[in-house]
Amino acid sequence: MAERIRMNGPTEAHHPDYFYNNIMKINFKDIIIFEDEDFLVVNKPPHLATLDERTADRGGSVLRLAKEYNPDLQAAHRLDKETSGALAFAKNPAAYRHLAMQFEHREVTKRYHAVVNGIHDLEGVSVYLPILPLKNGTAVKIDRAEGKEAETIFNTLQVYRGYTLVECIPITGRMHQIRVHLSCLKAPIVNDPQYGGEPIFLSSLKRKFNLKKDTEEQSLIQRVALHARSLSFAVMNGDPIRVEAPYPKDFEVLVKQLNKFGV
Repeated sequence: MAERIRMNGPTEAHHPDYFYNNIMKINFKDIIIFEDEDFLVVNKPPHLATLDERTADRGGSVLRLAKEYNPDLQAAHRLDKETSGALAFAKNPAAYRHLAMQFEHREVTKRYHAVVNGIHDLEGVSVYLPILPLKNGTAVKIDRAEGKEAETIFNTLQVYRGYTLVECIPITGRMHQIRVHLSCLKAPIVNDPQYGGEPIFLSSLKRKFNLKKDTEEQSLIQRVALHARSLSFAVMNGDPIRVEAPYPKDFEVLVKQLNKFGV
């Protein structure tokens, strides 16, 4: 059966500042990029948690918005708060089990795009290093003795002057897996200080750059530069689908600036 691709273009509501400043005003329909009778996939905006956070949660969550749209929706997996992109929900228990089994058997393909510091030639490079969460629950480390198995495959998509756009395919689904594995390759994600990533400035790309007096230059992206680009799985009748999530505004602007000034 031929693979079906569903993709919607970006809208005003894909702008990250829109979500960050107007969390409770989001129209859930604006971020849906695939829907059938059993599943729904959204293009999760950055700065919005997948699930309600344990701490005092003032920012809401995608799940809370999803439940307002359809009380039966269940999140099939999760993305980090700062990470944008394809996030799947199930509409009924049978659909949830169907997708959960695919995740368990590693039959779901997740492809992420990341902008990383440095120039890297990665072609099917597999990082197979076990990951252990730190006790505070906010970060992880590589631990060959006590860590759980984790594997990610990396491919270079585009090389720029001092930066690389990388495709990341996690085989397992550990917390911060892509981020820590890229750090192990000495290719930390842009603006990810937790794992060694440095901010990216327009002045590092443009040969002629004038900063206005008494202003401080800001990074081209105000979060970890990681986007869940696509999600591939089988719907209830077994047909494979691949749902692509357009870049949100901040990631799109970053890549456009790299393409304009970084080649």
